[in-house]
Amino acid sequence: MTMPDTERDTLLDVRDLEVSYLRQAPVLRGLSLRVDRGDIVALLGPNGAGKTTLLRAVTGLLGLHQGAITAGRIEFDGKALSRSAPAIVRSGIAQVMEGRRVFAELTVAENLRCGAMTRRNRAAVRTSFDQMLDFFPVLGRRIADKAGYLSGGEQQMVATARAMMAAPQLLLLDEPSLGLAPLMVQQVRDLVREINKAGTSVLLVEQNASMALSIADRGYVVESGRSVKDGTGAGLLGDPGIAALYLGAGAAVAR
Repeated sequence: MTMPDTERDTLLDVRDLEVSYLRQAPVLRGLSLRVDRGDIVALLGPNGAGKTTLLRAVTGLLGLHQGAITAGRIEFDGKALSRSAPAIVRSGIAQVMEGRRVFAELTVAENLRCGAMTRRNRAAVRTSFDQMLDFFPVLGRRIADKAGYLSGGEQQMVATARAMMAAPQLLLLDEPSLGLAPLMVQQVRDLVREINKAGTSVLLVEQNASMALSIADRGYVVESGRSVKDGTGAGLLGDPGIAALYLGAGAAVAR
């Protein structure tokens, strides 16, 4: 049941954000959104709308792409977000990037341990490692295999488990279903839902709008760097205008 705004516990709050690359025209133009604690929020929009730029702004990776925040603010758990990527991970945010980007020459076990680099409690890291193998049984069977030899779906599991090794409060997922077969897309959807049920809030960037909205508590549609529409996942899924623009491919998965 949707709670009134006054009763919500906002985890990520993005307000009037502007971002530019190489001091050119802004890519984000006053974008605002929020992720409430315990929610799945879907971020939809065409290629070039600014979705990945938003994730880079949240995770402190804009500088690697010669980008910078020029206006607006980002707060996480009630505090202004640091611009340092390691500090952001320690604060409770982790990201699974588009294309999975596993360390191909490392084993599954080594990939997972890389996700816990900012954690100092070794006992807690071992507990998280065991939890990830319980959560992803397939990875337990491939634990000593090099990640580069896994299927696309298995690599997505490795990338997601690696991010979860940081014990995040908020998980950012950038196109997790990209390039996957329909059956694997359904598994990714179920995986996101289970991660959320276990207590992690999720900001989900997806081209497969049907899949994303079918599990989202709230959704935002971004065009040309601005949020042009937002609402509940169910409300956007049933919106004729959204359906005409975004709900062609992937409708069978949502059903």
